[in-house]
Amino acid sequence: MRTDLGWRLDPAVTFLNHGSYGACPEAVLASQRTWRDRLESEPVRFMERILPDALADARDRVAAFLGADPAGLAFVSNATSGVNTVLRSLRFEPGDELLATDHEYNATLNALAAIAERDGARVVVARIPVPIDDPSQAFDAILAAVTPRTRLALVSHITSPTALVLPIERIVAGLESRGVDTLVDAAHAPGMVPVDLDALGAAYWTGNGHKWLCGPKGSAVLWVRADRRDRIHPLVISHGANEPLEGRERFRLEFDWTGTGDPTPALALADAIDWMAAQDPGGWPAIMAANHALAMAGRDHLATTLGVAPIAPDAMTGSMAALSLPGSRDEAASRALQRDLTDLDGIQVPIMPWPVRAARRADDAPAVTLLRISAQRYNERADYERLAEALARRLAAEEAVGPAPDPL
Repeated sequence: MRTDLGWRLDPAVTFLNHGSYGACPEAVLASQRTWRDRLESEPVRFMERILPDALADARDRVAAFLGADPAGLAFVSNATSGVNTVLRSLRFEPGDELLATDHEYNATLNALAAIAERDGARVVVARIPVPIDDPSQAFDAILAAVTPRTRLALVSHITSPTALVLPIERIVAGLESRGVDTLVDAAHAPGMVPVDLDALGAAYWTGNGHKWLCGPKGSAVLWVRADRRDRIHPLVISHGANEPLEGRERFRLEFDWTGTGDPTPALALADAIDWMAAQDPGGWPAIMAANHALAMAGRDHLATTLGVAPIAPDAMTGSMAALSLPGSRDEAASRALQRDLTDLDGIQVPIMPWPVRAARRADDAPAVTLLRISAQRYNERADYERLAEALARRLAAEEAVGPAPDPL
């Protein structure tokens, strides 16, 4: 792993899990510290006189990167908060259907289930195959699950457990043609794949800044289409609910102030976008392409070493890739394997059962155990070779021990 590129990662750890919490470069942390120093030097002046304009500038810069109308952009703490913000703002009728897939994030599926229970609605889970051969299989599975009762679809642009890049533009358009709004969970999209929110046209979209944009923890955005903004409110209602508009939209007033908090992650996010772009002469397109190429090389080396096949074509893979490990494991065994790789081999990589708990039918066991690798600029091919060697050794030891005998 390269240590000369500005990240503060522990050089003793082979870090192949950028996809979980990202990693923030020192230059971006320095930007955040500068904002914090300004805040703490005169908190009242900063919050009341400096912050509004600074927040507007950061919002404009982030919106430009995302191809978004800044009027519909709000800073939130993470994509899970963005999903909850939309879901808790909406109301459904008994018998309404809320659509998702079995590749969604466990936390957001939990949020969807909670809202369905609140309103007497029902969660419908579309099953997307693993392995998958073509993006059309995902599109067809989602559209086939739509009924006259479908009111909202929660769909990831890039799935968390399986690392699939779904054909989100086609999915949003297909759902829109059926009269169904889409809430796009784009937790992994910004900085991994190109994003153009105005062109996408989804009703609701949320993405993280702390992952592939390498912004500070606590930086994320929610975007709401113009014709849906009057129905979306922040999770915390504060002064903006009745503050005089003075030429501003209620959406902006409510989201810009939800009580005293730390605004520096949002303010430093725009600087993270600029810093990352400067790390390659080709800017963000070159960074995305290089990370994708490294993820493919790492995936292919692991697949060859372990004797398994990739679960998705290259076109459905970004800067992460998932592989199905041989053998069957429950959640405890998956955690134990991941813990051994971390504690004994010094390799940080997620290993998880799939589907996630919230996507499984009652009493169903996980179908497969997935290994998910990430590729960021600090990674190099030797990192994946080290993982392949360690994993092959541990899987061979598992096979030699064999499953525990059935109790008599």
